[in-house]
Amino acid sequence: MKNSRLTVIGAGVIGLSCAWRAAAAGLRVTVLDPAPASGASWVAGGMLAPVTEAWPGEEALLELGVESVRRWRGFAEEVGAAAGRPAGLRTEGTVVVATGAGDRAELDTLAGYLARLGRDVERLSGRELRRLEPALGPDVRGGLSVPDDLAVDNRVLLAALRVAGEGAGVTFVERAARAVLDDGTRVTGVRTDGADLASDVVLICAGAHSGSLHPVLHGLVRPVKGEILRLAHRSGAFPPPTRTVRALVDGRPVYAVPRDGGGLVIGATQAETGFDTEVTVGGVRDLLRDAERVLPGIAEYALVESAAGLRPGSLDNLPLIGALGPDGLLVATGHHRNGMLLAPVTADAVLELLHGRPVPEAVRAADPDRCVSGANRHHEEVARARVDQR
Repeated sequence: MKNSRLTVIGAGVIGLSCAWRAAAAGLRVTVLDPAPASGASWVAGGMLAPVTEAWPGEEALLELGVESVRRWRGFAEEVGAAAGRPAGLRTEGTVVVATGAGDRAELDTLAGYLARLGRDVERLSGRELRRLEPALGPDVRGGLSVPDDLAVDNRVLLAALRVAGEGAGVTFVERAARAVLDDGTRVTGVRTDGADLASDVVLICAGAHSGSLHPVLHGLVRPVKGEILRLAHRSGAFPPPTRTVRALVDGRPVYAVPRDGGGLVIGATQAETGFDTEVTVGGVRDLLRDAERVLPGIAEYALVESAAGLRPGSLDNLPLIGALGPDGLLVATGHHRNGMLLAPVTADAVLELLHGRPVPEAVRAADPDRCVSGANRHHEEVARARVDQR
């Protein structure tokens, strides 16, 4: 693949990571995006939390996340060295806390589930948690400590990836891609707002917008709206936590992710409302109400930003990473809440695909063929049902 022309559609964290890796390996890489380093990646909280995101029935996603977080320290060091600036990794760990009895029962269920998978976590009382993080309030009755669930400053990372990519020879074209072009058997290029762009391989990393770029992706990726708030510590206010704090408050999830300089990212709502990116009054109210129950000191902080992004959801919450459609078409999309977490393992997998080698074991479950086959089966079942009704 050396000297082959790779066009990457999308300059969020996945597109930037893949483009940098590919260019460093000798490919001629062009990235298409009307606003690089924006969208869901710009709005993200930056949690690298496969264990505390775990859910029964999503064991393949847990394994993929654990494999990626294992790669994160090396990935951050490489990005930082290539960019000559920090990559934003935070290694203080995560605590998961609960308020009422129902919330504590749910965390007990999570801890038991993880233990059955051989991933023990440390259970702590409210008093023990406050010794770790004095910012936690009296409503916190218990929780878990997960030191291997990390975090990253998403905006620091995006800036570093852009610089690293440019240093490796990536060309950025700030235009929107309209469609991937092919002759029925292999990719020939990309249609843009301007002239068509010839390419040997096209990699679709366009997040929630991926489904519109080629017919085979239609219906496989959808937008899932998420609202976040950014707070800033003010003089005289109680200091923010040093670890990421994930919480259940009367059954509602909320998180607070520290930033250098006393900042906190509070998130995140979740709603399936199409491509709506307006911040709602209700979303801001709910986030502040629940975050203040857990971290009372934030009442004295400054509210400096509210924003909404569109997570790219897939049919089963696993991303789509692999070859798809005609020869020369690759996809790395559908990462939902886990784009930041899965950037290292996704970029490594794409590099293996570009060289015709097997992807890492944990990535095999993310082969997009599973969704295409599933979608085809669904369409066939609908068609048979219509025939039966006649």
